[in-house]
Amino acid sequence: MSGIIDTFIAPPCHAEIEILFQDEHLLLINKPSGLLSLSGKNPLNKDSVHFRLVQNFPTATLVHRLDFGTSGIMLVALNKAVNGHLTKQFQAATIRKTYHALLHGLVNQDSGTIDLPIAKDPENFPRQKICFTTGKSSQSHYQVIERTRAPEITRVIFTPLTGRTHQLRIHSRELGHAILGCDIYATDEICALAPRLMLHAATLEFEHPYSSESVMATCPCPF
Repeated sequence: MSGIIDTFIAPPCHAEIEILFQDEHLLLINKPSGLLSLSGKNPLNKDSVHFRLVQNFPTATLVHRLDFGTSGIMLVALNKAVNGHLTKQFQAATIRKTYHALLHGLVNQDSGTIDLPIAKDPENFPRQKICFTTGKSSQSHYQVIERTRAPEITRVIFTPLTGRTHQLRIHSRELGHAILGCDIYATDEICALAPRLMLHAATLEFEHPYSSESVMATCPCPF
């Protein structure tokens, strides 16, 4: 990525972070759309989930991220040991997540799995690309839950089986049905059909680092 400059400046986000659950070890939050997960290098991009949380939780660290436009559940560690424990769960792919999305057009199949390898696209930062030579194995399962015809939109639940950058966005495009409001992988016309990226992290299931109990967190979809 040498020589590539990220010129993106995030507009102000006035929406608040909602805390869904907290104990002495971790937080579960609802990230609003239009808020960075981590502050950018540009000082104009200081506002972020992490920047806001450390004001009240100085030891908070992000275990994973959501795209700028994506809303929904994020898991936050409140100490180093918990961060390590949760990071291992993500690496072992034992944390299960689902997302709601609105896709352009009518998806024919009621369910399916998109299995296409994803790689960085250094000539088109921050885009990713499908590449069978250098791409990492990437799978996204989808289930159609609603189709509307005026306009033609399909609501799906995605269950990503891997966790690549922009995975659901690029897999949706490759399916032939880009996510409404997607400014990177959709056409300008499809992007303009929604006021935001219509992608929301709705559920997250993990093992609590201290109790070892299975925790299923939910966050209602706002669209």
